[in-house]
Amino acid sequence: FFAETNLERFRSKLIEHLCALAGGPCTYSGDSMHQVHAGLGIGEAAFNAVVEDLIEAMERRDIGTGTQNRLLALLAPMHGDIVERR
Repeated sequence: FFAETNLERFRSKLIEHLCALAGGPCTYSGDSMHQVHAGLGIGEAAFNAVVEDLIEAMERRDIGTGTQNRLLALLAPMHGDIVERR
C-alpha cells in the first residue's frame, strides 16, 4: 500500500490528523480518508494490521490503555472510508 507513497508527507499528515482528532492545537490539512484510500483495495486484514501496529507503537511509548482506547474510538468511525466493501 505504501510503495508509491511520499513517506515524509504521510508521516506529517498522520501526526497532524492524530493531533487534530485528539483535540490538540493542530488542524488536519490533508485529503479526506475516503479520497486517500479510494481504490486501494484495503480490506479488513490490512485495516486491523494498522490498528495493531498503532497499539504496539502506543505501548512502546507507555501510553495507558484508557488513552489508547479513547484514540482508537476517535479513529473507528473512519473504518467505512478506508475499508472497501466487497
